[in-house]
Order: sequence, then structure tokens, then C-alpha cells
Amino acid sequence: MEIPARQSLPAMKKAPSQQGGQKGDPAFRLLVTATGVGVLVVLGAIIAVMVSGGWKAFSTFGPGFLVSAVWNPVTQHFGAAAPVFGTVISSALALLVAVPLAFGTAFWLTALAPPSAAAVIGMAVQLLAAVPSIIFGMWGFFVVVPVVAHYVQPAARQLLGHVPGLSALVAGAPFGTGLFTAALILAVMITPSITAVMRDVFLSMPTVLRESGYGLGATRWEVMRHVVLPWSRQGVVGGIVLGMGRAMGETMAVTFVIGDSNHIGWSLFAPANTIASLIALEFPESPAGSLKLAALMALGAILMAISFVTLWFSRWLLARGEQAAGR
Repeated sequence: MEIPARQSLPAMKKAPSQQGGQKGDPAFRLLVTATGVGVLVVLGAIIAVMVSGGWKAFSTFGPGFLVSAVWNPVTQHFGAAAPVFGTVISSALALLVAVPLAFGTAFWLTALAPPSAAAVIGMAVQLLAAVPSIIFGMWGFFVVVPVVAHYVQPAARQLLGHVPGLSALVAGAPFGTGLFTAALILAVMITPSITAVMRDVFLSMPTVLRESGYGLGATRWEVMRHVVLPWSRQGVVGGIVLGMGRAMGETMAVTFVIGDSNHIGWSLFAPANTIASLIALEFPESPAGSLKLAALMALGAILMAISFVTLWFSRWLLARGEQAAGR
């Protein structure tokens, strides 16, 4: 059999572009490896600083630091239960409000809205996500707090004040500041971010999959529920986790409207505190090497631990969903 001319020719020198690619490939691999390892190094350094800085508080109070709600700089007795409670509850309430709003907005933008309106409103959502948090805090203090104090809490007390079990959720003086107000502000802040992620994920889905559902006679909601959501599950959960991380770590906006009170109560309208807000308020007044500064550093380590646990839980849910779908 005749050998093709290309194979019968003697070995040719490689093209300059290939030679340059071979020379640049090790350098590029080293660069991207360094960036990946650098992320782990920075993360490990942050964890080390938080844990080492808060070790004095952990060793002084022991496990009681996690369950004590006392925060008294005069007696040098500090506990993490109250700010942890405020962080978890305010973030959970914010997600309960923000996720349905974000999903509805993303669904409308990708499946129902005219292209011209979707482009304008999609741009507005992205601009709203870029608003600084302190602006949300000022808006919440001057607008949302009076509305909650004069209208929302009195109406809630009149409606639920005599219901056993639910009356404790609306108890307290109508100050307007508290967990409920903080959750509303956080929901307004994280809704645009979650919406933008969900919208991009829905739009990145192959059109043939969506059109196949319509071709089988499915409605828009059925296509979204049985086709789009299963395909974009990871992106949707990623957007929710992103919003949850911003809610748990938010500082100034929450400080304006939560009331800054270190106690645990059932009322959603009672003043409370979060880890980020407490650190921002107390850090300037904490001398270096003091037990108070160690307690604040320990709170920072606890906040990181909560973030890691929620991220692990979300990934566990995704893995479980994929296993169920594979069956």
C-alpha cells in the first residue's frame, strides 16, 4: 500500500506556534496551580488567624461559650449564643422571602416577559445588586423601620396576639427594629443576586430541551418544574448559597435596623444582634490582647464554621438529589 506523502516525508520541525505552546504550557500550568493553591493558603490563613485569636475565649469559657447568651464587657463574661441565634434566624427569614421572589422574577424574565422588557428589567436587577449595603441600611432605618413600627407589628399583634403559640412571635414594644426588619432588608439585598444567578442559569439551558417539553404538550410551569429546574439544580442552589452567605455576613445594613441587643427571644419584632453586627460595633472598643477581642475573634471563627456547614449541607442535598435522579 502506498504511503501518503505526508507520512513519507522526513520529520519536519515543529511550527513556531507549537514550540511556543510547549514552552508556555509548563509556565501556564504552574501559574494556575499557584492560583489554586493560593486560594487554599489564604483560606487556611484566615481560619488560623480566627481560631488562634479566639482561642483565649474558647479556653476561658469552654463549651459554655457556645451556649451562653450573656455578653457583659463589665464582668468580662461573653457568650456566642445570642449573636449566633440572630445570624441564623435573620438569614433564614431573609431566604424564606428572597428565594420565592428571586425564582418568580427569574421565571418571568426567562419564560413570560417580552424580550424588550426582560432586557430592561434584567439590567435593573443587576444594578440593584450593585447598590452598597449601607444605602440599604439607611433606607431601612428611615423607611422600613417606621412602617414596621406603626403598621406591620400592630396589625400582626391584632391578628395573632390572641392565638396560643403565635402570640409570642409578635410580642414586644413596637420599636420597628428587630429580626423581622433585618430579615426584610436582607431579603431586599440578596434577592437581586439570587435572581441574576437563576436568570443566567435558566438562559444557559439548551433550547432543544425546553422546546421538547412544549412539544409534548407541557405548560410553561410544567416545563420549568420538570425540565428546567432539574437541569439547572446546581446553579439554582449555588445562587441560593451565594445569597445566604451575603445575608450571614452582612454588617452595616443589619446594624442600622436590628436593634443591637444581645438576647434570645421568640418575638420576631424584638431587638437582636448578629455576629457581623456585634463585631463591627465592639471591635473598635476592644484592646489588643483583651478577652473581649478574643471573644470577637471566636465569633468570627464560628461564623466561618456556620458558612462551611451550610455549604456542605447544600452540596449534600445536591448529591442526594442526583442519586435519586439516577435511580
